[in-house]
Order: sequence, then structure tokens, then C-alpha cells
Amino acid sequence: MRFGGVETGGTKMVCAVGNEEGIILDKIVIPTGMPDETMKHVFDWFRDKKIQSIGLACFGPLDLCRSSKTYGCIMDTPKEGWAYYNIVKTAEETLHIPVGFDT
Repeated sequence: MRFGGVETGGTKMVCAVGNEEGIILDKIVIPTGMPDETMKHVFDWFRDKKIQSIGLACFGPLDLCRSSKTYGCIMDTPKEGWAYYNIVKTAEETLHIPVGFDT
């Protein structure tokens, strides 16, 4: 199996593909810009990687409560353009695979 991972940061997104043995098979660093543009680059990179799921480690604050209306959102962050961006919903709708989400 192949899994995707993204560490979001204020200046860059580190994206990786690994296997169940914890071996990193491929990775890329994408500069963090505005959310729609940045995440398009991130998800485009993963499209042909044949991953079964993806984990998102995000800068915050985050809404991690699954029963909340804003679950999956980067909340009131000072990072321009990212406040209330629903990164989980965007990933699910774009990649059509299970998404893990944490800080």
C-alpha cells in the first residue's frame, strides 16, 4: 500500500509518499501561497502516486472535532488567506480517498 502525507507550514508544504513499512518513496516541497493555488499544486502532485489515503498535518489553530460544522478547517490563523479554509473537505473532494487530519 501507498500512503500520502502533507506537512503544511507557513512557508512550505512538504509532501511525501510512503509505504506500510515506513519507507519514503517520493517527496516534494511546494511553497505555501494562497490556499486554492497551493493545494492545487499539492493535490496535482499526488494524483498519479496511487495512494490509498493521506494524512494532513496542519498549522493552526484547527478544528479537530468531527461533529463540528467547521471540522477540517484551519481556523483563525494569521496566515493570509488560510483562515477558515476547509483543507479536509477539499482533500476528500479532490482525491476521493480517506483523509487523516491533525496538528
